[in-house]
Amino acid sequence: MTPPATARTTAPQILARCRDLVRPSLAEAVQRLHPWPAEMAAYSLGWSDVDGTPTPGSQGKGVRQALTVLCAEAAGAPGENAVVGAVAVELIHTFSLLHDDIMDGDETRRQRPAVWRAYGTGPAVLAGDALFAMAVQTLADSRNAHSAPAVRHLAGTLNDLVRGQAEDLLFESRPWTGPDAVQPHEYRSMADHKTGALLGCATGLGAVLAGAPVPTVNALARAGRHLGVAFQAVDDLLGIWGDPQVTGKPVHNDLRRLKKTYPVLAALSTDSPAARRLVALLTSDRPLDDTAARRAADLIEDAGGRSATLTEAHHHLESARDCLTSVPLVPMAVEEILTLVPFLIDRRM
Repeated sequence: MTPPATARTTAPQILARCRDLVRPSLAEAVQRLHPWPAEMAAYSLGWSDVDGTPTPGSQGKGVRQALTVLCAEAAGAPGENAVVGAVAVELIHTFSLLHDDIMDGDETRRQRPAVWRAYGTGPAVLAGDALFAMAVQTLADSRNAHSAPAVRHLAGTLNDLVRGQAEDLLFESRPWTGPDAVQPHEYRSMADHKTGALLGCATGLGAVLAGAPVPTVNALARAGRHLGVAFQAVDDLLGIWGDPQVTGKPVHNDLRRLKKTYPVLAALSTDSPAARRLVALLTSDRPLDDTAARRAADLIEDAGGRSATLTEAHHHLESARDCLTSVPLVPMAVEEILTLVPFLIDRRM
């Protein structure tokens, strides 16, 4: 059994330990796919180039799979008990990215062509479907005594993901102002389902596979959902003010696409002079060029959208910490979970 790390272990060391634990089973699950979807999955995971050439060392941080392992340890079980859940979470996460990039029209992911641009839309959809199916099968075939409730937990997450994505797509057709405009609380609900659900699945699955009591499972799942909403808030900030070297996308990318993200909605909700000028820009018949996008970003900040989004992120971080202290957990594992939070939140802008 791999022992938990010591109290002074750094976040990169924690992530490396969990990746080393999960990677063999994750690779085995991908290899069980048809060779073509498996090649696209390996490309999406950063294991290979588009021609299938391996790219050693490029495997992502693996924060979600690490949370699954750490939450099993927090519930008092060996991390190995949660490996099958960590694999399922990573497969679902990859599936969601493949389909999201298609629906959002995002052409790049992690500073290289998205799978749909590299292989085609149809193949990317197929690869996503294959990953979805393999995630469920991986849990269902597990010899873990708690695999049945784990599958139910995953199924609930999948329904939440679909609901959140549906809400996000429907937001695109709603106006910027008036009674039908998207409100910040509606966006918060969407983020809870679309982004929070997957991180809540990661944390909750670890507890389920550890055989934890229901209150512990629920507390860890809620902590993960709060972390997910905080992550989405920061992602929204990056979509407007992000460093392209971090996001892999042009600066002001979300503004150019007129996405209804939290900073924009929070700014518009103020009914300030800056908000009114922002509405005029967003509802103009002209697409936002570089100058207009910079102006929009400035107006969002002037109207308080940026600060409101940071406040939102910090609120959910505190709520996550409250969840982790609401039930008895192994202190060392909780410390490691909190050590990983910067990898979700503190990204450069």
